[in-house]
Amino acid sequence: MQVEQVLFMNGGEGDNSYANNSAPSREATLKTKPLLHESLFDLYCKGFPDCIRFTDMGCSSGPNAFLPTLQVVEALDTICSRLKHKPPILHAFLNDLPGNDFNTVSKSLPSFYERLKTERVHDDFGSCFIAAAPGSFHGRLFPPCFLNLVYSSFCLHWLSRVPKELVSECGIPLLNKRDVCVAKTCSPSSVHKAYLDQFEIDFTSFLKFRSEELKTEGRMILNFISNDKYHTGVFELMGMVLNDMVYEGLIEVSKLESFNFPMYNPCVEEVRQVIEREGSFNIHQLETSHISWSVGYENNNKGLELNEHARAKNVADNIRAVSESLLANHFGSAIMDDLFHRFTIKISAHLEMGLGAYTVLFIYLIKK
Repeated sequence: MQVEQVLFMNGGEGDNSYANNSAPSREATLKTKPLLHESLFDLYCKGFPDCIRFTDMGCSSGPNAFLPTLQVVEALDTICSRLKHKPPILHAFLNDLPGNDFNTVSKSLPSFYERLKTERVHDDFGSCFIAAAPGSFHGRLFPPCFLNLVYSSFCLHWLSRVPKELVSECGIPLLNKRDVCVAKTCSPSSVHKAYLDQFEIDFTSFLKFRSEELKTEGRMILNFISNDKYHTGVFELMGMVLNDMVYEGLIEVSKLESFNFPMYNPCVEEVRQVIEREGSFNIHQLETSHISWSVGYENNNKGLELNEHARAKNVADNIRAVSESLLANHFGSAIMDDLFHRFTIKISAHLEMGLGAYTVLFIYLIKK
């Protein structure tokens, strides 16, 4: 499976779209705002640049696509108003894989520019220019010493490929035959090592390429899903559902055994070790926080009695928006509705036990 060709968030603005099912990612972006503001204050006060170049890597589509850019604009607006400086011009580059729904992003640009005009604090805010930058962040995307700030939210747990040790070039399963990710209770240590090795390769490349693209003392703000050693992950539940469908004859055994999600949720120390070993960045901050799987449903129903099925459906819809492209490519689109109906039931049972939260890493790096 060529991940770059088949991985994309569900486009458009329909019921299963990422635009309408991306609350956990939005919550991570909101939690990152203080780090983003701090990095911009430090960056701007170093030399009061006339232009700041910023990229959001893994922007996807829908409302979340512009949220980090809006936060950058607001932060610079506030900083420059306080310092009584004319704000700099902002060049923002929205990056994602070529399969991303950039059409929807482009159609939303006029309304976003209008919002900037009406909401900004500083009357003389510099111009904001936004451009798409399709491509994999596992490779080189920008000229050398070009960027001031790199941002990425809820993306770096995605790998550039399924670890080669899991499936042969002919598609024959070698390891992890009945699981679809690193399962805490049953995946052998060799599976964990294969995933960790691939994460180290990918994250090292990411750091190397970003260090080439960033100016000296450029900033990088990242958040992505981390490892929770004590609780079952949401994609482990997906593996259980797929196994149930195999037992009922709805999916071929060989299909399940040859499928693995190209994702790995590292622990804090694994991330720290890669950053220190690669050597291009100083760690200014590295911490974790938790985000409920159903944060969108909970935020929309504050003060009301929660409906557990509706809450579980919200979680399943979020996962469908980010994983359906991979699942449909491998298992076929015909089973998707049944798969996610079963997935909702599995999640509901999990939530009733008081479980269901992402552990998220928040990182602030400074280029040496």
